[in-house]
Amino acid sequence: MDAAQPAGAVSGHPGWHRLSRAFYQRDTVEVARALLGTVLVREHEGRILAGRIVEVEAYLGPADLAAHSSKGITPRNAVMFGPAGHAYVYMIYGMHFCMNVVTQGRTGTAVLIRALEPVVNIQARTQGPALLCKALHIDRSFNGEDLLGDRLYLAAPSELPPFRVARRPRIGVDYSGVWAKRLLRFYVSGNAYVSKR
Repeated sequence: MDAAQPAGAVSGHPGWHRLSRAFYQRDTVEVARALLGTVLVREHEGRILAGRIVEVEAYLGPADLAAHSSKGITPRNAVMFGPAGHAYVYMIYGMHFCMNVVTQGRTGTAVLIRALEPVVNIQARTQGPALLCKALHIDRSFNGEDLLGDRLYLAAPSELPPFRVARRPRIGVDYSGVWAKRLLRFYVSGNAYVSKR
């Protein structure tokens, strides 16, 4: 199966196709860009909650001083060094959660999901990694979740309007030296749900 090909149709949404394992096993920057326009789906209390991904950040492994994996494997970041296509969910400020998608496989690389455009059953704000996790009821219990499972997964719509991709430095990583200036944040240009221009 080609890396970008779907793994199967999403029940109740025939126009959506769940992303395959091979999709996540590619280069992290390639995956980050390809995630724009895909749909993050959470099955919660018998309902689907879903939002279109409009902003992401790539984290490139132990050499990337902005990445959690830069200090080697720890209990917190161990999922980053596991197989691709799993969720890495961590807590910030002792109260908020952020969700990443593990890429490549066993390399400490991941893509942070920064913002969603609501699509199905989302009423709360989604312009920021902590806000989108709150809106989709994603918490630490999802750390290590296989994104080919049923509770949490990503899907590609069969039709997606064309859009321009903007590249900017990542947010909140000023401590990472030269890595702070790397253009590793990608977002849908002009989309109202992007967290920061």
